[in-house]
Amino acid sequence: MTPKSLGYYFPAEFAPHKATWLSWPHKEASWPGKIDTIFPSYVAFIKTLSRFEQVNINVVDEAMQQRATSMLGEGGVDMGKVGFFLHPTNDAWCRDHGPAFLLNKLDPNKKAIVDWNYNAWGNKYPPFDLDDVIPTLIGKHLGLQVFNPGIIMEGGSVEFNGAGTVMTSTACLLNPNRNPHLSQAEIEQYLMDYYGQDQVLWVDEGIVGDDTDGHIDDTVRFVNEDTVITVIEENKSDDNYALLQHNLKQLQAMRLLNGKQLNIVELPMPDPVIWEEQMLPASYANFYIANNQVVVPTFRSDKDDKALQIIQSCFPEREIVGIDSSDIIWGLGSFHCLSQQEPE
Repeated sequence: MTPKSLGYYFPAEFAPHKATWLSWPHKEASWPGKIDTIFPSYVAFIKTLSRFEQVNINVVDEAMQQRATSMLGEGGVDMGKVGFFLHPTNDAWCRDHGPAFLLNKLDPNKKAIVDWNYNAWGNKYPPFDLDDVIPTLIGKHLGLQVFNPGIIMEGGSVEFNGAGTVMTSTACLLNPNRNPHLSQAEIEQYLMDYYGQDQVLWVDEGIVGDDTDGHIDDTVRFVNEDTVITVIEENKSDDNYALLQHNLKQLQAMRLLNGKQLNIVELPMPDPVIWEEQMLPASYANFYIANNQVVVPTFRSDKDDKALQIIQSCFPEREIVGIDSSDIIWGLGSFHCLSQQEPE
């Protein structure tokens, strides 16, 4: 029995949350020479989230929990809204290794978890054995049913409108380093069966510098059932320009289940963020929609304010909180990549 056949579905991120799940950063190799610099912004992220929802943090051991508690306390975080779980991890990217929480249309009191297989974006960063089992550990702790599809999938590769549609990218999900034995149609079936969706929409491209092979959470995000924000590059000589124009044309041709076209809001890319001659995947689309807030990465760019204003126009009822991600992005991800929502 698939989750969909049992009434389960994956809610949109803009639906109410019970909690946000994080995995405390500790892997030096993800931020070589810079890991200590990320914590002011990471703590600010947790402080922002904890104003309106519980924050659950996976830690490797009690010593890490003590260090985290000290840092969060010094940062003014309400520790009554923070929970720690001794779930050892390899890395911090909870969007991709964390649990995919499902709700049930037939019974509002039921919740379940999907534990997709995880291989660190095509076996790029071994070891990943600890990260791979995080959803099942959380499911056991919470006493929830856990479904195991048996294929590779990451949370950052999928985006949901809350009305039966999931969007993803061919660059990522059709990459031979994920599920080379599956066709596009077979992958669509897994997405619909295990996320409880009725339609899969595809764009082709990711952004330059994205080591996940084109996660959708850097390019296209649903802000309601029929509206997406998509990033565009305004500089025609930038490597991202043609890629993102291609995605834009694909979005313009799409139709939702009800036959409607998408409302498309264009969001500029920040000025290029380059570190040690490497183009980093800086994108304002890697925002996280929390209860009453949207946390947006900023990059000390002249375009920061414009991006915040555009995102505010899409979420008039929510507070838009920009937090500097200039150091965090050296790890090749930002606030959305670091977090996974648990729906109410």
